[in-house]
Amino acid sequence: MPNKIIPYNPLLKEKAKQLRQNMTPGEITLWKYLKDKQMCGYDFDRQRPIDQFIVDFYCKELMLAIEVDGYCHDSQEAQERDMERQARLEALGVRFLRFREEDVCREVEGVLAVIEEWIKTHP
Repeated sequence: MPNKIIPYNPLLKEKAKQLRQNMTPGEITLWKYLKDKQMCGYDFDRQRPIDQFIVDFYCKELMLAIEVDGYCHDSQEAQERDMERQARLEALGVRFLRFREEDVCREVEGVLAVIEEWIKTHP
């Protein structure tokens, strides 16, 4: 089955490039394990524009977005924005895994196990 193409706002390309150049420690750590098809042979992109948003990591084949949430996601307002954003992208068929920045930095093996298990159980 061919990958579903989800359009994106082209104005986000430059912002995505800036985000790739300024990744958080958690994003850097996780990218080491997602790049070059290391995760179960799947191709992940980092800082990928989708619709009107940019997700931290995205696999087109799985339609899976992986988000690494830092302290800036802790406020009630930020959490509400995240949920609205996620709901909009889920309506387009995107599925999500979310991890806390500190969990990725301190327990990357556990995070990788969750991602691998998700991939194995969601063909």
